[in-house]
Amino acid sequence: MISVVVPTLGRPSLAALLDALAGQLGELPGAELLLVDDRRDESGELAVPGALAAYTKVLTGRGAGPAAARNLGWRAARGEWVVFLDDDVEPDADWSRRLVEDLAVGARVGGVQGRVTVPLPADRRPTDWERGTAGLAEGRWITADMAYRRAALVAAGGFDERFPRAYREDAELAHRVRRAGWRLVRGHRRVTHPVRPESRRVSLRTQRGNADDALLRRLYGPNWRRDLDLPPGRRPRHAAVATAGAVASVAAVLRALERPGGRRRALGVVATIAGLGWAVGTAEFARARIAPGPRTPDEVATMLVTSALIPPLATVHWVRGWWRAQSVPAGAVVTADLPGAGC
Repeated sequence: MISVVVPTLGRPSLAALLDALAGQLGELPGAELLLVDDRRDESGELAVPGALAAYTKVLTGRGAGPAAARNLGWRAARGEWVVFLDDDVEPDADWSRRLVEDLAVGARVGGVQGRVTVPLPADRRPTDWERGTAGLAEGRWITADMAYRRAALVAAGGFDERFPRAYREDAELAHRVRRAGWRLVRGHRRVTHPVRPESRRVSLRTQRGNADDALLRRLYGPNWRRDLDLPPGRRPRHAAVATAGAVASVAAVLRALERPGGRRRALGVVATIAGLGWAVGTAEFARARIAPGPRTPDEVATMLVTSALIPPLATVHWVRGWWRAQSVPAGAVVTADLPGAGC
């Protein structure tokens, strides 16, 4: 039996996903679809196509994020395999057939990842946001389309609900599944993940994920990126640029308050050097984001402004996450905060 779990906020993209599943779910042995409605407000019932009605159960989430919603879904599922899909993907026409083939694996394989295609504009270079979304195609063990053996989820304890965003919670679970002795492999089924429209502030909002990175650092030590199969990040450079900017600002203020003399000159030197470091670091970051993009006036302006704001914002979120993580025992085995969870 195969259970499909979809946490959702009721976005318009859900309709496209359900339409794609409507013609395929009946091809899965003992199929069931569990929609976890994680909206915080009462926005009415989710619209389920008639072809899916016999297979579908709608669960009400707590508005606590995708990790909690997925836990609710898989714990209510009856299948030996639980397939997690995001509500903004569109399965290929042969997705169900290939899923069955993907799950014909050895007994110690605990998870099989699907393949993700992110369509990008053919007539121009992709924007910063589009390139970021395209990175999902190379992501490891992401729950855009990830099937887990139920026994593996039980052994690992499910998703850690201290990760409230759609960020790192899937990689962290995959790490614990492997530590529990299961193998993870890539399959051949495929879904399309369109780039959804976003505001110009999206890169600033995503910096909140640095707080989750701080928790991972606390849990798994300095090699957490390597252990969780995550690419290197820019946080050390962001911290250096943010520090340089802060030093330049403080030195400039103190210099303005000082009387003429050697101390005032020294503060001027510090402000100049630190300010130059901030300017060089910010310019390098902006160039790295602008060069591969479409270089339209709007995109360039957005990159210039956000490249100046991201380093301090990322650092603040990291420090906030680090502070909260101090109460977590280093190296602790994380389990979901739900009845019956455990490793």
